Amino acid sequence: MAQRDMTFPAMAQTAEYMTDAWQRSVLFLDVMRERAAQYDAHTKDPAPNVLSYDAELVLDARSFDPPVNYLLYRIVPPEDVTIDPLKRPFVIVDPRAGQVSGIGGFKADSEVGVALKAGHPVWFIGFLPEPVPGQTILDVTNAQATFLETVVARHPEAEGKPCVIGNCQAGWAVMILAALRPELFGPIIVPGTPLSYWAGVHGKYPMRYAGGLMGGTWLTALAGDLGGGIFDGAALVQNFEAQDPANTFWTKQYNLWSKIDTEPERYLGFEKWWNALVTLNAGEMQWIVDELFVGNHLAAGDIRTADGTAIDLRAINSPIVVFCSKGDNITPPQQALDWILDLYDSEDDIRAWGQTIVYTVHDHIGHLGIFVSGQVARKEHDEFAHNIDLIDVLPPGLYEAVLTPKEAAGVNADLVKGDWVMRCEARTLDDIRALGGNDLEDERKFETVARLSEINLALYRTFAQPFVQAFTTPSFAEATRRFHPLRLSYEMFCAGNPWMRQVKGLAESVREKREPASPDNPWLNMQEMTSTAIVQGLDAMRDAINWTSEASFHAIYGNRALQAALGVDTSSTERPRKPAHTGLHDELVRRRDEGLRRNMTEGGPVAAVVRALIWVGMSGRVVDERQFAEIARLRRTHPESSALTLADFKQMVREQLQMLLLDEEAALGAIPGLMPESGDQRRMALDTIREVVEASGALDHKARQRLNRIASLLGIGPAAIDKRKAS
Repeated sequence: MAQRDMTFPAMAQTAEYMTDAWQRSVLFLDVMRERAAQYDAHTKDPAPNVLSYDAELVLDARSFDPPVNYLLYRIVPPEDVTIDPLKRPFVIVDPRAGQVSGIGGFKADSEVGVALKAGHPVWFIGFLPEPVPGQTILDVTNAQATFLETVVARHPEAEGKPCVIGNCQAGWAVMILAALRPELFGPIIVPGTPLSYWAGVHGKYPMRYAGGLMGGTWLTALAGDLGGGIFDGAALVQNFEAQDPANTFWTKQYNLWSKIDTEPERYLGFEKWWNALVTLNAGEMQWIVDELFVGNHLAAGDIRTADGTAIDLRAINSPIVVFCSKGDNITPPQQALDWILDLYDSEDDIRAWGQTIVYTVHDHIGHLGIFVSGQVARKEHDEFAHNIDLIDVLPPGLYEAVLTPKEAAGVNADLVKGDWVMRCEARTLDDIRALGGNDLEDERKFETVARLSEINLALYRTFAQPFVQAFTTPSFAEATRRFHPLRLSYEMFCAGNPWMRQVKGLAESVREKREPASPDNPWLNMQEMTSTAIVQGLDAMRDAINWTSEASFHAIYGNRALQAALGVDTSSTERPRKPAHTGLHDELVRRRDEGLRRNMTEGGPVAAVVRALIWVGMSGRVVDERQFAEIARLRRTHPESSALTLADFKQMVREQLQMLLLDEEAALGAIPGLMPESGDQRRMALDTIREVVEASGALDHKARQRLNRIASLLGIGPAAIDKRKAS
């Protein structure tokens, strides 16, 4: 009797689970049908994007000379959003790395969304699925320059040039343009952007070894030739998916199937972008891999335009915000940040070039999460949008943006605009080095890859390319794209498949009779255990492949004989990729410094207050958003400072900092001569300085000593400071 009591519940649970699993499978197929319909709609749309905002087309670069397949949109603000015409515009540039544009405005919690919420006008640079024949990367750069000229002209009242956000592959394109046309830019934000292409650490981020293991970029040339001069973006997406086979081949689909009652909307929302594939010209892709990913020429200043102009990232005079993540295996922190080590010898070198660099490193978010995660948009991107003017006027140097919850802000929480307090803390190049990176031996290995790649590419172009191009017909090239495995994974579920014609009706019937298994059904537990085992197996396979790839790379390209045969100097202590040191820049810096020394006694009370603020603030090496909010309030209320534009104020901050760095004692000694003789006016100036530096909380001992010295220089004793503070 007991045996029968145990058997019947087990049978009932099995039947319950089988019914549930069958229903989930039908609903899963229906979601696949909807996903295929999305894919089909994208392929038929001549100008698809995945923006969730209304957008007005302003410029179509197909009419430019030379023409390219890029478009400039003005984002139409929703009815509940108020735009401030005095605020600088934001320009979002999406990556052309396999999918259509729009990921920067994919949903409300996005780069577009947070910029609109902060009251900024927003523009968007997108692209069409097919390139214009013959267009090049530098042609695209020229078109984007025209776009930015248009944006600047449309916002004559804005207090500041546009903030330009270049996501992933768009980031390096934005940096190239900013080096060539720095006058068009306000702050630049480059989330998940690779700029130092060889960088990484051993045991992680194996994608950087791919170029060496494939023998260089000749395979890219072959793929372009087989595509009839077109490089299929599906190959880029497939490469991305190969980095996480467990997610690609199992987890993504299993998560949908196991949560079929709640997951389809999120799944289809993401797939709307993921399955919208685009193409590039073969020449564009070849330039990218030759000049950037294998050649690593960008940070070295070795890329030139058609007229011979060298692209030197040190020429960028706008603040650069680098946002990266330790969880990003596509653009790890080293590839996002080590260009700073490539370009600059010290923090003083950064300041000598007048450069402001702010970085923040997320602990775990993946590559796509940097752009599409709502949580990231509500935190990092929201803070960048709210504090973009603070970033713009930061004194030159290297900073880390540190975000803390607003509820922990302590004093003056009303000065905080968002949900987090942003503090820009001064950092050194050693802080970047502490994240890990290549040593000299690693650099030699990648230099060996670059040289071997040039040889293999030349051999391919000489002996094989003519035959491949001669025998590749347009119909064959189209077939290679049409039958790409990634495209087939969508098309097999399209309406043209006769097996899918009954799925929609069957799914509707299942939804009416849906009977999910109870949470305590033991078969659900078995299902989860099986899924976990599959994931662990695929992860183990990935780790084994990655370990083998890395070991093979170091064994092959670490061979001194191969390095010497390819012309790599194995005895040199210099890194093989390093930008040139120019005497012209040294001379310009010398002349600038001479002018600043002469002008230390000029500028009046506003210059004196700014100089004092910088000197007191330098003690803690931190700039808090509350301090800048207090400065903004004082700029609005004080007649002398209200006449200063943000650009004028920024220039003054830079000049006063450089004066302090040149000759601190002389710069401080000149402060009394810049101030009026009136004791009341001097006390008011001192109160202004104190209000700003104390906006983020009580001063530490060193900062208090510096404030007291400023008081002494103005003929006001420390006791007067404390008395006025108490009152």
